[in-house]
Amino acid sequence: MSIAEAAAKGVQRAWYGGSQLARIAWYTGHYVAGRRAMGSLTVPGAAPPAEKFTGFDRGRLRAAFRDLFRNDWRNIEAGLYKMPLELRRPPSLGKLARQSRDYFQDAAAIARRRNDNGHSEVMSEALSEKYPRYFLQNFHFQSDGWLSAASADRYGMQVETLFTGAGAAMRRQALPLIGRAIGARDSAALHYLDIACGDGSFAESVLDNWPGLRATALDLSPAYLGKARLNLSAYRQVRFIEARAEATGLPDASFDIITAVYLFHELPPKIRLEAAAEIARLLKPGGEFILVDTIQYGDEPGFDPLLEAFPRGFHEPYYDSYCRLDLSAHFAAASLKKGEERIAFLTKATAFRKPD
Repeated sequence: MSIAEAAAKGVQRAWYGGSQLARIAWYTGHYVAGRRAMGSLTVPGAAPPAEKFTGFDRGRLRAAFRDLFRNDWRNIEAGLYKMPLELRRPPSLGKLARQSRDYFQDAAAIARRRNDNGHSEVMSEALSEKYPRYFLQNFHFQSDGWLSAASADRYGMQVETLFTGAGAAMRRQALPLIGRAIGARDSAALHYLDIACGDGSFAESVLDNWPGLRATALDLSPAYLGKARLNLSAYRQVRFIEARAEATGLPDASFDIITAVYLFHELPPKIRLEAAAEIARLLKPGGEFILVDTIQYGDEPGFDPLLEAFPRGFHEPYYDSYCRLDLSAHFAAASLKKGEERIAFLTKATAFRKPD
């Protein structure tokens, strides 16, 4: 490596480190202040729940957090993916101020819902005719559930704050699995589907690295799909589909790569089986499904008490059952074979392959 190349790499490393520290400080500050605003995870007057897991390891949690960013930088340095978009875009102070104000306003509403157990405010007779019951909930006790533009706008801020700035970095650890699935093939000849694409932020990171992919972004929420359209507007080859993960209506064997990010822990067990079967149906022979979701019990034993407490504080009714799910057996039932798996702080990326 020449002196100029070494200097450029040093500048890039310094930029990455400084930018990430700033992001972590911003989101950690909101997390601490938001936790104070929301109060205890236990409803006032209620007895603390019995705990099945003990031995929460805060030291290991801090180490895993640091390891996430070390691995993220190593992947960038190795050319596995680009410097992240959020570090390449200059921040808008006006946007940050709006996000901050909105986050704290919704934190107060979340505290009220938690105390009142108000997790079904979005449920209505009209909506129940269009959407499945499991979808019509205020997941995380957030305002509007998945059903408003305001919810779609604040989602990214809420996720990053929950993980104190680690959300995007955790999701990025799936990119090397996608790169391996693409291999030496021309990405412009491949079809990619992101199921439950949400606001499109993960699909955007995929297309930032492989802009030629013929992409489909699918979500059941028209509001979140609208946000994804905006975030992915630079990529003209993307099509947008409003449909359920377990019944997409898309043709058999039409995708080379499929991803699902933080979807399966929000599905009831029966629907998870249907979604796995649907993914297997949509994959071409030899195609790969990349699951990006929470770690599970036993992945990091010192974190099990944290996983156990999470659904109580944030209304995640299917979370505990997901944490106990045998992923290999679950997807083997849909004829998908488990491959490489990567744990990144509180997230796990796992590849599954459809036989040739």
